[in-house]
Amino acid sequence: MTRKQKRLTVIAGGVGFILAAVLLVMFAFSQSIAYFYMPGDLAKAELAPGTRIRLGGLVAEGSVVRSEGSQVRFTVTDGHDAVPVRYVGILPDLFREGQGVVTEGAFDATHAFVADSVLAKHDETYMPKEVADGLKKSGVWNDGKGATQ
Repeated sequence: MTRKQKRLTVIAGGVGFILAAVLLVMFAFSQSIAYFYMPGDLAKAELAPGTRIRLGGLVAEGSVVRSEGSQVRFTVTDGHDAVPVRYVGILPDLFREGQGVVTEGAFDATHAFVADSVLAKHDETYMPKEVADGLKKSGVWNDGKGATQ
């Protein structure tokens, strides 16, 4: 093997290694992506059961129902549309009706949203950016003054 052939072999091996690494990273990211939706967006989106998403909005007034153990049912709304949510686990301390929430999970075969994590806002003025933007777009959120019912 000549010196030029050895150099080309090393370069080709390096490019192949980098290409394989990039493909593995892209595959890993594609498995962990969870798209963000508001309840109104779900009416337009066609999601297959098991597709992981983030669902954000406000916890509807009077919708929180606690069952045996740590199972909770509540409704996430954007002021116009609502999505019922099932969650098994411990809710954040600041979780309550009328407050902003982001849930992550998937729809099951019966089209019920099953959350595996629930995030609540952390003070009176903070709202996750995606939730605030969606609520502003629907006319429900008033820049730090909370939701209007």
